[in-house]
Amino acid sequence: MPSTTPSTAKSVMKKLPEVTLAFWIMKIAATTLGETAGDLFAQTLKLGYFLTTIALFAVFVVTLVIQLRSTRYNPFFYWTVILSTSMAGTTMSDFMNRDDSAKYLSGGATSLGWGPQGLGLGYPEGAAILISLLLLIFLGWKLSGMTFQITEIVTFHGEALFWSAILVSNTLGTSMGDFLSDSSGLGYLGGASLVTGLLLLLVALMKVPAVPNVLLFWIAFVLTRPLGATAGDLLTKPVAKGGLDLGTAGSSAVLLAVLFGLMAYAHLKERRAAVPATPEAQASRPQRAGHR
Repeated sequence: MPSTTPSTAKSVMKKLPEVTLAFWIMKIAATTLGETAGDLFAQTLKLGYFLTTIALFAVFVVTLVIQLRSTRYNPFFYWTVILSTSMAGTTMSDFMNRDDSAKYLSGGATSLGWGPQGLGLGYPEGAAILISLLLLIFLGWKLSGMTFQITEIVTFHGEALFWSAILVSNTLGTSMGDFLSDSSGLGYLGGASLVTGLLLLLVALMKVPAVPNVLLFWIAFVLTRPLGATAGDLLTKPVAKGGLDLGTAGSSAVLLAVLFGLMAYAHLKERRAAVPATPEAQASRPQRAGHR
C-alpha cells in the first residue's frame, strides 16, 4: 500500500475553507443574518434572551457535531455552524449585557419570555469578560503547538479550538456592534462605516511584511461580526432610531436566501474541484485540429 504524503493527508482531512473574497462575503452575510435572526426569536417572537440563548446554543452544538463528524470540507456544514454561532452569539451577548428595560424591548412589550431577561452587565464589562475568555482560548491554542492557519487545521483538537474561538469571537463582535449602534452615538450607519474603515485598514496592512497575516485574519474575523451586528440593526430597527425598519422576519428571509445561494455555489465549486481528471476523461475530450 503506498504511503500517504503530508500534502495528500491534508487534502483528505481538509475541513475548513480557503480564505478568499467569497469567504468574507459569506462571513458578513452569515453574521448579519445571525443578528436579525437572533433578534427575531428573542424580541419579535418575545422568547427572551434566556430561552433563545439556550435554544440557539443547542442548535450550535448539533451543527458543530455534524461538522466535526464530517471527514472533509462541506460548505453547508461549515457555514451552518458559522450561522449558528452568530445567532447564539447575538443572544448570548444580549443576555450578558442587557436587562428587561424598555430600551431593549420591542414596541408594546413589557417583558421578554420566561426566566431572567438579562444580566445587565453592560457592554464594557461584557466585552472585558469575552476578550479575556478569547485570549485564554488563544493561549491554550498556542501552548498546544497547533497552527493558527485555518487552512492547515486538520485535527479534531485543532478544529475544536477553532470553533471555540469562533463562538466567543462572534459573541464579542455582537457586543462591539451593539455598543457602536446603541451607546457610542455613531448610530447604525456610523457604526457600520467605522468597522468597514477598520477592515479596509487591515487589507492595507496585508502589504506590510512585519504584520502576520494570521493576526490580521483573526482581527478581521472579530470585526466582521460588529459589521454584521450594525448592518442587521440598520436593516431592522425603526426609522426613528436610524434604521430602515425592514423587520427582523423579512430581513432574515432575504439574508437566508442570499447565504443559501452562496453556500450552494461554494458546494458546487467544491464538488467540481474534488473530481480528478481521469485518463479516460482526458481521452474522451475532442482533440483540436492539428493537436497530437
